[in-house]
Amino acid sequence: MLDLVDIGANLTHDSFASDRDAIMQRAEAAGVRRMIVTGTTVAASEHALQLAAEFPGRLFATAGVHPHHASDFDAETAAALRVLADNAAVVAVGECGLDFCRDYSPHTSQLQAFEAQLQLAAAVGKPVFLHQRDAHEPFVDLLRKYRPQLVGGVAHCFTGGREELETYLELDLYVGITGWICDERRGHDLRTAVRSLPLERVLVETDAPYLLPRDLEHKPAGRRNEPSILPHIVAVLARHMEREGQAVASAATANTEALFGLSESVL
Repeated sequence: MLDLVDIGANLTHDSFASDRDAIMQRAEAAGVRRMIVTGTTVAASEHALQLAAEFPGRLFATAGVHPHHASDFDAETAAALRVLADNAAVVAVGECGLDFCRDYSPHTSQLQAFEAQLQLAAAVGKPVFLHQRDAHEPFVDLLRKYRPQLVGGVAHCFTGGREELETYLELDLYVGITGWICDERRGHDLRTAVRSLPLERVLVETDAPYLLPRDLEHKPAGRRNEPSILPHIVAVLARHMEREGQAVASAATANTEALFGLSESVL
């Protein structure tokens, strides 16, 4: 029986409001016994923590501000995140990082918000949940500055190629793989890169409700991704890693427990 952890599920999303209990049941039936709910703003982080309190031992939370919302980051934001990060159910700081693809916030604001959250993660001794799009060099430069002070981190929703992967491994990061690897249009570089991804660095996630795997035979109504689909992603990842599916699943769970300190929370 699988015992997977979805490290990136946006269960605070409005599309989950009406059937969250059913989603939890389907996840459990599929072997996805625990999930980490992503915080992308202070309000979303507070909601993620609330969900973790409703499902203790099954749901956990991150607390952070996504680079899309970096323009709103100020001293009050930093103080609120510090309070959230001190909660035991908050297992990481983020989602934080840089996104120069959509540029919803100015680059200077993104850099300032990212640095503030790296400082917070170092202060509270929790890993960082990282986001990077089209900003590899400045992202790595800032991360290298703080990496000696950090307990660890994960490159969430990694979609890059082998060169980016090797850089993240050199920084001793874990690498989160989503349904992007199931995308025959955009996933070629990622499929090639994961051949070099060590089992001891792999994590798995759905990024639900986003990134529904394109190769699902039976797609859900509304094309909403959810944690119960994680075993499919693991199977595709294992094939491209040229590993046994159970080996990848077991490694991902062990790595998740190690990075986020979930070992004592096994049901």
